[in-house]
Amino acid sequence: MLHVLYLVHDVSDPAVRRRITMLKAGGAQVTLAGFRRTTNPIADIEGLRPIDLGATRDGRFGQRLAAVAKAALSIGSKLGGMPRPDLIIARNLEMLALARRARSAFSASVPIVYECLDIHRLVLRNDVLGKALRATERFLARDVKLLVTSSPAFIANYFEPFGQVAAPIDLVENKYFEAAAILPGAPEAEESPVGPPWRIGWFGALRCRRSLELLADFSRRMEGRFEIVLRGRPALSEFPDFHGFVEAEPWLSFRGPYRNPEDMAAIYNDVHFSWAIDFFEAGQNSEWLLPNRLYEGCRFGAVPISMGNTETGRFLKQQDIGVLLPQASPEALEAALGKMEEHRFARLKGRVLARNPRTWSYDRSDCRALVERLRSLTALPGSFAAEALA
Repeated sequence: MLHVLYLVHDVSDPAVRRRITMLKAGGAQVTLAGFRRTTNPIADIEGLRPIDLGATRDGRFGQRLAAVAKAALSIGSKLGGMPRPDLIIARNLEMLALARRARSAFSASVPIVYECLDIHRLVLRNDVLGKALRATERFLARDVKLLVTSSPAFIANYFEPFGQVAAPIDLVENKYFEAAAILPGAPEAEESPVGPPWRIGWFGALRCRRSLELLADFSRRMEGRFEIVLRGRPALSEFPDFHGFVEAEPWLSFRGPYRNPEDMAAIYNDVHFSWAIDFFEAGQNSEWLLPNRLYEGCRFGAVPISMGNTETGRFLKQQDIGVLLPQASPEALEAALGKMEEHRFARLKGRVLARNPRTWSYDRSDCRALVERLRSLTALPGSFAAEALA
């Protein structure tokens, strides 16, 4: 059984749980180690007790650098009691630095996989800091065996033009994970509630102040014909007063966190549309990503709303689904959605449900293929497995 050491920047990130689930479903044994954004250590993630590397704070780059430096001194002792892994996956740049320290603690040439699912705005700066971070990434990634990323635009706009990673690249999209095999028919999706009011769901990592203000303005213009439902984890560092703002808006509601995948069908079947727009890093990461909510919403028949000039918009154009905005304004939203009625919504939803379910979901066969791809890296020259067989 392939033994993977998974190093992550935030063990409580729902996407980390999804990746662990995929690795285990594919037949791998996983040891999880990483930082946390909580006060106390987290006891369990998918049956794993994480090796705690300390606390970090969202949006505090300097504090995170200090935490990485501190962890680099202690990671050898913290990993000392575990068996030597066959492979190390480093999620994000800061964990790539720790992956090399971890490998040295095992006194073996364990292959490293670099998993990069966001391009941080700091590495795209043209000043000394940005150039230093890109140089650091190139240095740390000089001998990784594989780069895993989630959007073709990350490759086209960052990794290839900047020459950051010479390793092969695997595109592993942010698809929903199906515990059972995906059947050839349409995905299960209940009937949406009758509108109006029409509900737009914005779920997941809520970090975009511009989206919040835009949706609030639009809902006021519509005077109750549209409601905005927020669920997930708001990045309070990005909002002066998130909860106060939402409470003051008559047609916005925040309904707290949810479990993924346990609650996904219920929360998406409760809305008509899925907000798949992010201006958090406009012109860069936000225009290049293909977010989790795109796949999750479409999996359960919610009609996606996106900007037409983004990677998500281009993807939806290819699929011939969704509502695409020419500009980010309440007026554009009103022009696109304001006259919504049952027959038009049924057509929009029907097009989403008509797509192949594999467009939105991975199943166990995909997980096995991913693990086999990782297993093949352990047989490459320089890996521990290859040395053991020599």
